[in-house]
Amino acid sequence: MNSIYPSDDLISIITPSYNSEQFIAKTIDSVINQSHQNWEMIIIDDLSTDNSCEIIENYKATDPRIKLIKSKINQGPAYSRNSGIELAKGRYIAFLDSDDLWKPEKLKHQLEAFKETGTAISFSAYEWINENGNPLNKTIFVKKNINYSDMLNYNHIGCLTAIYDTHQTGKVYFKKIGHEDYIMWLSIIKLGHSATGINNVLAQYRIRTGSVSSNKLKMTKYQWHIYRKIENLGLIKSMYHFMKYTYNGVKKTFFL
Repeated sequence: MNSIYPSDDLISIITPSYNSEQFIAKTIDSVINQSHQNWEMIIIDDLSTDNSCEIIENYKATDPRIKLIKSKINQGPAYSRNSGIELAKGRYIAFLDSDDLWKPEKLKHQLEAFKETGTAISFSAYEWINENGNPLNKTIFVKKNINYSDMLNYNHIGCLTAIYDTHQTGKVYFKKIGHEDYIMWLSIIKLGHSATGINNVLAQYRIRTGSVSSNKLKMTKYQWHIYRKIENLGLIKSMYHFMKYTYNGVKKTFFL
């Protein structure tokens, strides 16, 4: 085993936080309640103005696996996640936003998937909940195996479910240009690494007021930029994948 890793099944959980006092306790609880207990949770506070840090400090005082990093200036979730990745000690790096939740068996099932398949990325199905934590009767199911072309047509990997194996990929960081998690998965899979989905609901994605539709135009611009400037696709190929992505996005939001 590589000596820089204290344990071969340690999972580093990266959680950006900004004014999350309403949800952060339940998010941390969902990590503490994992059946797989070999984890560290690195929470990066992005200069919150509420009581988020006080809540996190209380957890940190009773569980040394919980770490709090306080940013000196507000720079957004991509910067926060990258700060967490830099400090991560685990072989596996997972992501959980400060308002989302995990089911107790999440890490256990995904660690088993890594060991059984040798995949570089593990991800799972997840369900939507509202601000009060009530189910919205909407589940996002996943394919078992994802290739680069699949990802160009649709972001199959929910960031709150994703874990990657640094022994295969090294530490991979977020680019700060919008739609950062999607670009990360694209970059890993493009290099030939595998991505394996678990079609069990292992996480809950919280839909906040206005979050479904408020940034649609911005996300559309990001997606076109990714095709043309990040992936360097030609115009026709970009248009093809853009139409597929738009169709799949509408299908996911309104019909699944």
